[in-house]
This record gives sequence, C-alpha cells and structure tokens, in this order.
Amino acid sequence: MSGSGRFAILIIVVVLTYSIPLVGQEKFRVMFYNTENMYDIKDNPDTNDDDLTPKGQLHWTKYRYWKKLNNIGKVIASVGDDYPPALVGICEVENDSVLFDLTRRSNLKEHKYEYIITHSKDDRGSNVALLYQRDQMKVISRNSYTPVLSDPDKNTRDILHITGRVVNNELLDIFICHFPSRRDGIRKTRPDRIKCAELLKQKTDSILRIRKKANIIIMGDFNDYPYDISIKETLAAQSIESPISDKKLYNMFLDKAIKKESGSYKYRGKWNYIDQFIVNGKLLGNSSKVKIKNKEAHVFSEDFLLHEDSQKYGGLKPFRTYLGFKYLGGYSDHLPIYMDLIIKN
Repeated sequence: MSGSGRFAILIIVVVLTYSIPLVGQEKFRVMFYNTENMYDIKDNPDTNDDDLTPKGQLHWTKYRYWKKLNNIGKVIASVGDDYPPALVGICEVENDSVLFDLTRRSNLKEHKYEYIITHSKDDRGSNVALLYQRDQMKVISRNSYTPVLSDPDKNTRDILHITGRVVNNELLDIFICHFPSRRDGIRKTRPDRIKCAELLKQKTDSILRIRKKANIIIMGDFNDYPYDISIKETLAAQSIESPISDKKLYNMFLDKAIKKESGSYKYRGKWNYIDQFIVNGKLLGNSSKVKIKNKEAHVFSEDFLLHEDSQKYGGLKPFRTYLGFKYLGGYSDHLPIYMDLIIKN
C-alpha cells in the first residue's frame, strides 16, 4: 500500500473515532455508611475520645483498629458488587489518618479511593467524609458548614459539601450530614436537628436558585426519621410519589419508612431509616442526563452484616463492633444504604 493510501485510512479512522458518540455511564453507585466509631487508637487531648484508646473503657487496641478498617473495607467493596461505588459518604470517622489507613493500607487499597473529610468541633472528635473514585468524578469545590445549635456551648459535626463533575460534564452537589443524636432525649435534642436542617435547607436553596440544572444528593445519618419535623417540614423533603419538581427535595426512603419496610437501623426491636438519601427532583426525571436508576434506593443487608437480636426482640440486627463496653468485633450498628445513578450523554 502506498504512503498516501495509509494516510487516507488513518484519516478515516480518526474521523470515525471522534464522530462516535460517547457511551453513557451506568455503573455509578452512591453509598452512605455510618461506620460506628472508626477512630484511631491515639488520645486526642482536645476531644472526648478517651474510651477509644488502649487504656480506655473500650480497650481500643491496634488489633481491633485494623480489624475495624478491614471490616469497613469489606463492606464498601461488597456494596460495590465487584465494582467499587463511585461515591461513599461516611460518618463517625475521626480524622485524616484513619482515612489514609482505610484507603491506602487496608483491604480497600486496591480500589484507590481519594477522600475529603471535615474537621469539626464535635465534642467526640467525630467527622463526616467522602470517598470518591477520581475517574468517575472530578472534584470542583469543597466546603464545610458548621451548624449553630440552640446551646452555643454545644458542638456537632459539620455538613460537608462537595461539588463534582461527572463523565458527561454534569455537576453533582453532594452533602454529607450527621445530625445530633437523640441520646439526651428526643424532645430536648430536636431543636438541634432542626437547626442543622435549616442550615442545610439554606445551602440547597441557594444552589437551586443559582443553577438551572442542579443535581443535589444529600446523604447522612439524620438521627430523625423521614417523617420527622427536621426532614419532612424544615428540609421539606417530600415523597417520591409526589408531583416532581426540579427545584424541590424528595426523600428516597419516606414511603418505605411510613410503611415500616425494614430500615438501616434497629432500635428496641424496630427497624427504621435514620440513614437517608434526599435528592432534588431533577434526579428523578426520565429525561435528565443524570438520574436515579428506577427511582430506587436500597439498604444493603447481606447476612454477614447481621446477627441475632436478643430474645426480647427477636429477629436480626446489625452486627456491630461494640455493644455497650462489650467488644463484638462486628461492622457497625447501622446498615449501609446505596442507590445507582444513570449518567447519559
């Protein structure tokens, strides 16, 4: 073949290569997991983490620490179903060094996650974080928002906000939350969760005003159920069976919670959803370039994450790391939640 012939074939190949439309991405899984005190073994003098040290009441040793990290790594890989989740929101993680060990030195290292973590003023030193696959999302910006609670002397976890660009150039705004617990009583602590929801609502409303085509994913442990005031009224997260508007928020688990269909957390023998996904309506639209597959979110409840509940309640419950001060060696007192995005060109 002459040189001119080979050159002509090369031109045809190049033209065909660049004229073929890019294929959309269908394997984009989003996961959230409360990891139940994923702390290092060092005492932080600025936080109340004394129990989670070798000499503390929980006898948190190096062996238990690494077992914990490998357990969490196993869960994340399992939720991915042999294809690691693109995004993993987590809470109850202490600091950067724990995430370094998780992503670089545990059994999760082969998946090469990058991570972003808050540095909250939480009294126990607890933070929220995002693990992400760089080939599936490019981080554009990151912010951390600090809720101001009803008692100015109290602190809680910051809200993490990540803006990222996915393969079809669409932007995702991801919020990761861990609202204040109910430990001191539901009524007494409710105003603090409402304060967090007000801040979150303010930030999401701002995005919906600024961006015509916003894609918002909120995930977290809200310590409230989908039908509680902070979520259904303050945040105004509606049922996905409601009329859909791009500018409104929808709770992927509200209908399941009302019907008492299982849950991510079991309290006194009853399952419910304190771990939730909340999205804006654009992600539920059939014509959207980024949408939630089948408009569904799920709880990951494989057998290895569960064990028998007490005789009093019966059934199964999450296989946790500690029960009180007793070491069980399990995974977490929560089950992970996940949903799949379809990304089209």
